[in-house]
Amino acid sequence: MEVRVRFAPSPTGALHIGGVRTALYNYLFAKKNNGKFILRIEDTDQNRFVEGAEDYIEEAFRWLGIDPDEGVNYGGDFGPYKQSERKATYQKYAQQLIDEGKAYYAFDTPEELEAMRQRLKDAKADNQVYDSLSRQKMRNSLTLPETEVQKLLESGVAYVIRLKVDREVEVGLTDMIRGMVKVSSNNIDDKVLMKSDGLPTYHLANVVDDHLMQISHVIRGEEWLPSAPLHVLLYQYLGWEDTMPQFAHLPLLLKPDGNGKLSKRDADKHGYPVFPMDWNDPKNHEKSMGFREQGYLPEALTNFLAMLGWNPGTEQELFTLNELVESFSIVRINKSGAKFDIEKAKWFNQQYLKNISNEQLAVGFLDLLKENDVACTEEKAVAICGLMKERVTFPQEIWENGRYFFFQPEEYDPKVVKKKWNDEVKLILEDYKKALKSMESLTAVSASESLNSVLEMHGTGLGKVMQMLRVVITGLAGGPDLMEIMALLGAGEVSNRIDHALENIA
Repeated sequence: MEVRVRFAPSPTGALHIGGVRTALYNYLFAKKNNGKFILRIEDTDQNRFVEGAEDYIEEAFRWLGIDPDEGVNYGGDFGPYKQSERKATYQKYAQQLIDEGKAYYAFDTPEELEAMRQRLKDAKADNQVYDSLSRQKMRNSLTLPETEVQKLLESGVAYVIRLKVDREVEVGLTDMIRGMVKVSSNNIDDKVLMKSDGLPTYHLANVVDDHLMQISHVIRGEEWLPSAPLHVLLYQYLGWEDTMPQFAHLPLLLKPDGNGKLSKRDADKHGYPVFPMDWNDPKNHEKSMGFREQGYLPEALTNFLAMLGWNPGTEQELFTLNELVESFSIVRINKSGAKFDIEKAKWFNQQYLKNISNEQLAVGFLDLLKENDVACTEEKAVAICGLMKERVTFPQEIWENGRYFFFQPEEYDPKVVKKKWNDEVKLILEDYKKALKSMESLTAVSASESLNSVLEMHGTGLGKVMQMLRVVITGLAGGPDLMEIMALLGAGEVSNRIDHALENIA
């Protein structure tokens, strides 16, 4: 049997990072088993449809390198892959269930449904739901005469189609992560399968599509675990029990403190993203930050997400996408929720940034400099990236923390100045400035040799002046190799900066 898995998001807004992890696990499982990864769009809830959400999902996949084998805009033999284009298919199977007595028409108005819930609440019922007991007092094709049902259908009265769930039936499935799950049908209500607008609910649509698209494994979030027994019933009712896919329900992504499900509200409060890319909601015009725009590399983000709820069984933490495919196994996914540690995400980004070539990093750096109207040669940009990349977490920090490569500092670290600035240091810097002015070119080696000569002349060591010299050149107390920085700036610029400091530091 060919492994075929699907990721089926609803285009109701930005793709949450939990959804990205679900898609990633589906992708890894498919590739590990030489199978197919399918993108299906579940857009039957037209009231919640958001313009641009579908394009956002596809762009996020392209950025992350999670490429579907089939699906919307990818083609395949099992289309259409958008549920709004499969309406007739769902109606066919809903009618089959009606004809076989496994589903029924319900004509209840919103007021009647609310009255039912209130009645059950007053009776102190555990659940105020439409089920095998409460349906007996409602307006549906199980309680109304057949002639009246036909009359209501012909007159165009609004109705839904509900699943007819019998009592005292044990429904079970074996989850690949959680083992055997058993539920009494007494705890399953008569879910709506077809809405009054003629479109299916998730329950019918996903079962029908998974069957017709020959999905072998359904890997989805644990929020769908309570619905899984209902889906098992649908497979049984439709006669598809023998081809029912295997289920795996993934653990939740939790807040960093582990207390509750990760949410956008908490992320906004603490200043970290929970979406792969920036999202501007066209409905409420609310803007949400994305990992991409914050400077996260796609390889780092996929690596980070893969480790949220899964582990390889070794000490290895850094994986390429291909290495994740080779190492991935459903059995190594945890049952318990995974804390969303944004500091760990930053660590992954830092590790990947170190391994990017200086030339590749310089491309984005030059774009950033252009945006800030700063001129720079490609050679210098490559050199700066080489010096800075091991000291930053995000690419944009090369510019933010390295402005001194282009601008003379106007402020100097006050702690270092207070501790290290004195007359002796001033004399040493004056002599070093003179030595630099006599040099035609400056390398890291010649900068160091010249400084040592001046220090020897003054009969003192490097510790006396080194930190203050760094502050004079960059304004900062720390950074990359100072001699390399000075070599990039050139002898003339370094001399000018020493002059400026001698005149401006009190």
